[in-house]
Amino acid sequence: MSKLRVGIIGLGEVAQVIHLPIIESLPDQYELAAVCDISPGLLKRVADRYRVERRYTDATELIAAGDLDCVLVLNSDEAHAECTIAALDAGMHVLVEKPMCLSPREAEEIIAARDRSGKTVMVAYMRRFAPAFTQAVEKLPELGEIRYVRVHDVIGENRLIVDQTAYVDRPDDIPQEAIDAKWARRSALVREALGDVPQELEWTYGLLCGLGSHDLSAMRELIGRPQKVAAARMWRSGGYVVALLDYGDFVVTYETGVDDQLRFDAHIEVFGASGSMRVQYDTPYVRHFPTTLHLERTVGDAYERSVVRPHLKDPYTHELEYFHEVVTTGGVPKTSPEDYVQDMELFVDIIRALEQH
Repeated sequence: MSKLRVGIIGLGEVAQVIHLPIIESLPDQYELAAVCDISPGLLKRVADRYRVERRYTDATELIAAGDLDCVLVLNSDEAHAECTIAALDAGMHVLVEKPMCLSPREAEEIIAARDRSGKTVMVAYMRRFAPAFTQAVEKLPELGEIRYVRVHDVIGENRLIVDQTAYVDRPDDIPQEAIDAKWARRSALVREALGDVPQELEWTYGLLCGLGSHDLSAMRELIGRPQKVAAARMWRSGGYVVALLDYGDFVVTYETGVDDQLRFDAHIEVFGASGSMRVQYDTPYVRHFPTTLHLERTVGDAYERSVVRPHLKDPYTHELEYFHEVVTTGGVPKTSPEDYVQDMELFVDIIRALEQH
């Protein structure tokens, strides 16, 4: 099996809790060769913990140093496109955390960089690699004609769960000017995507690009893309959103928001003519919490209910194994840049429906 030399850009919560431990658990597939973070203190502590000699506070320096097969882009959203394009132009494959980028222009530039480099770009939509979800895709035809779909994702803040289950090194040495520049750049990219909109809609777009991207991306793979957004409402400064998505002969209700409860409730539920299914997700920040598939069917005079737990391996591990396979075999990932563009277009459509209110 070919081992990939990997560099990680961004050593925050998701890198510490998820990606670094998984890479360490896949020694036949990955060698952690370089790490990068804007915080010098965090960089030193994480690199020491994982015994990594090559350390950078600037992503462009990590990429320019070369000698890597691929990079994981895990830093802040507004920097994803810049790092992805630079890595591609340096001849590296890229796994980029969602959202791939914030504006359509950035998406076009990423696709162009991929095409001229011949390298792989894969968007890290780990929920679509959960075995329960892939089984749901296979079993969908068994439900008969789709009548209604519900996509639900109302969760407690990730930090509430993480602080009870893992240690995360949160640095305090990032200059305020860097933080201010981050938010200014993010706002400029969102306005590039949406135009001049109220700040609440900027925040809502951020919610859709972040948490919402998981739900809507998985929805699209399972049942396709909606014809239009029929209606949408938001409240609490854009922190909660409900949208009606029109599929022609059925409707999807999409609901999302973040509260202060110590629980994670995310699922996709499909109601067919003779059966229904629900893919139930648990928090990804406690590794190996299983995603389950709940099936209900009417067979003759009988009504059957079952719960399937296909595997205890977490979706992030399946995702990184899939990325390795795609890179080493020259395949095309299902979570491609073009696939992400469909999500971005849907985010914008929801914002436009919200503007009407």
